[in-house]
Amino acid sequence: MTRPVPELLAPAGSLDAVRAALGNGADAIYLGVEKFNARDEGAQLNLDDLEQSCRLAHAYGARIYLTFNILFKPAELNEALHHLGECIDRGIDAAIVQDLGAVRLIHKVYRGLEIHGSTQMTVHDERGARVLRDLGCDRVVLARENTLDDIRTIRRAVPELVLESFVHGALCIAYSGQCYMSGMISERSANRGSCAQSCRKDYVLADAATEGGAELDRGYLISARDLGAWEHLADIADAGIHTLKVEGRKKKPEYVATVTHGYRDFLNRLAAGDWQPPTPAEVQPLVQIFSRGFTGGMYGGRAGRDYVTRTQPDNRGAVLGEVIGGGREKDELIVSVSQPIQRGDGLGFEHPAGPDKGNRGFAVRSVRTIGRQHGRVRQSIQPAEDIPAGWIVVRSAEAGLLTRARESFAAVPSTGKPERTRVDVRALGAAGEPLTIICRTGGGADEVTVKSTTAPAPATRHGLDERRLRAQLGRLGDTSFTLGDLDVSGLAQDLFVPVSVLNDLRRQAVRILSGHLERDNRVRREDRARAIDESVASVETDRHDVLAPRLVAEVWRLEDALAAAEAGAEEISLDLFLRHPMPPVSRVRHLATELSQRGITFRLRTPSIVRPADRKHVEKWLALGTPLVSGHLGMVAELAAEGRDVVADYAVNVFNQHSAAEVFRLGARRIVLSVELTGDEMAQVAAPWEAQGFEVFAYGRPEGMTIEHCVLSAAFDRQVATCRDLCVQKHPNVELTDPAGYVFPVATDYACRNRLLHSRPVDGSAYLPELWRARFRTYRLVFNVPGDPVARVTAAYRASLDALAEGRAPDPGEVRAVTGREYTRGHFARPV
Repeated sequence: MTRPVPELLAPAGSLDAVRAALGNGADAIYLGVEKFNARDEGAQLNLDDLEQSCRLAHAYGARIYLTFNILFKPAELNEALHHLGECIDRGIDAAIVQDLGAVRLIHKVYRGLEIHGSTQMTVHDERGARVLRDLGCDRVVLARENTLDDIRTIRRAVPELVLESFVHGALCIAYSGQCYMSGMISERSANRGSCAQSCRKDYVLADAATEGGAELDRGYLISARDLGAWEHLADIADAGIHTLKVEGRKKKPEYVATVTHGYRDFLNRLAAGDWQPPTPAEVQPLVQIFSRGFTGGMYGGRAGRDYVTRTQPDNRGAVLGEVIGGGREKDELIVSVSQPIQRGDGLGFEHPAGPDKGNRGFAVRSVRTIGRQHGRVRQSIQPAEDIPAGWIVVRSAEAGLLTRARESFAAVPSTGKPERTRVDVRALGAAGEPLTIICRTGGGADEVTVKSTTAPAPATRHGLDERRLRAQLGRLGDTSFTLGDLDVSGLAQDLFVPVSVLNDLRRQAVRILSGHLERDNRVRREDRARAIDESVASVETDRHDVLAPRLVAEVWRLEDALAAAEAGAEEISLDLFLRHPMPPVSRVRHLATELSQRGITFRLRTPSIVRPADRKHVEKWLALGTPLVSGHLGMVAELAAEGRDVVADYAVNVFNQHSAAEVFRLGARRIVLSVELTGDEMAQVAAPWEAQGFEVFAYGRPEGMTIEHCVLSAAFDRQVATCRDLCVQKHPNVELTDPAGYVFPVATDYACRNRLLHSRPVDGSAYLPELWRARFRTYRLVFNVPGDPVARVTAAYRASLDALAEGRAPDPGEVRAVTGREYTRGHFARPV
């Protein structure tokens, strides 16, 4: 069997990085340009660099994919589409998109542009993949948490959809597109390209149920190692992955060169049919150029304790050996290392008990080799600091590797040849008549005729022929044109015209053709601007349901459901998947019946992550037949198509009116707007529907991260999903505390994933009058932490909404009396 060899997709944050990728065998390059992409600083090309990148890539037979992968606010859509058009004009081959509404708009304005669904769309099962296929995406970048079995399931379900997956580089600990932690802490949203990397901080894991919060673990507990999937490449290819993606748009060109070169070699070996996983020596350059320590990710199954760095969050480099003697006072440092150290290398020295106990470093100015024995090299280094014996030697930068990386793309030019318009020419003429030149471009779409003022005369020596005409008419220099076919069948033989006449005809034709080209570009831009304006302004608002105003309480305990109902909630959402153990089905059915008898809607909340293997755990609850709320876009579409009453939760990331229209088109009954929108932005999104069918997350803790990793099982070095005694019996209520003292509750859910909840509840009660004036009538209160004041908060919101309905001003102190100072206003007035 011939094994498919995937496309190798390299990152670039600069023109030099593009050159590095091309010089080392990348099949395609993804990059961002100036704005509207998921890197807000340090990784942006300008439009001129993009044009050169596209020219170079196409000359090397490679492709350029534009990262257009953020959520767009309503006011940004017009500018964003114009920006995309500018990038299309420079030659991009595809756009990587996160925003659902943007996908539909791109299809309207830029028909034929290839669209790739970003990993930020959180596609992790066949249901999500089908949604993107039906929406018109050509490709989807799968969640980094998918196993090989997951990929095979998706491949079978949507064989026509191209699948792409990350194989190397930094890992997000949370499911991409489901991380709100950075945005909730600051104005830096991971969904808007501004992640503050909250996961790279050090945390303390504590048992909140014990007096004083007994410490269970500490360190960089949610800082993922870097992905290095080189051992799994053959299985990844066999599973149906078309494209292998390397992370690193913020990395230097030397990194791009080194990693691209390594994976090009691995894939060439795969193509030759003699696949063996790379040896440690072959992988060493990848470790050396940048590493937080590597993990094979989830390809080989769910990872455990070693998925995170634990002791350090940044580049460590390659561990070489240890200090065995000397010191600064002796003016030499003796080390025993596995690879020789060179002058110019950057070295780090770590305390034997871990870098958190001590960490120093310097660049090597002088080094000499003392001897070699048993595969080790003893060397003397001139020290810049006093390093004790026994400390670990780590090479953070290898001068020789960096030099080789730079040399690998030194021959790749910084500019590419412009793509020119082909001009086919027909020459007509006879003695005594003007010489006529007819120029056609674009297959005859544009035709220009120019005639000489001097008639050709009979030639006395060499007559005008095709060679002479091509030599003069083809001198198009730095114009936008290149000479194609030249037809001289209508030209009499043995004619003579001065070279100056031919040059004049060429200049006339170029001037007229350039004017036509400028006119065509102007018309095209005017048509584009009109199409953008019309598409952004046109929103499908066909809504058949008129939904009554309601106060929704989302709870995880059955007793809290009854408490919220008693306090005035008109709808109850039960998230029974949030924590172990789940209640019996019979009790949930009884609760639904009891609430129904009171005239209160009962709705089950599904998880936002339901991988293929998880579906069987969810099915028995879906079989209850209750209305549902889900942040899983694929499940929203599937269940709505079956006729179920489904509310799309905030995790579907509705950020503008066009993404809302898409989710309504999929069948959602209501939409909970993104928790990262301000009140004014919510009003803009909902305005086409007069806020009918929309819901505001008004109170509670959003799920800041959804994590496949379990910090509790890692703390005790237990195998994930086989240690439920920890989260059910011994430590059912745990939390992470960051260096600033903020405490984040951790819920271990039905599939042993962690959901990190925000440190404080969002409280939007102060903004209720503004939201009410914007016609919002449905508000969600979320209670997901033990001890939440369910009844008191629900009653306070009930009173506020009743006051607004009666035309009275609500009492802003009612909710505050419950929360005290332990709350956040969220993003109601704080834009991301």
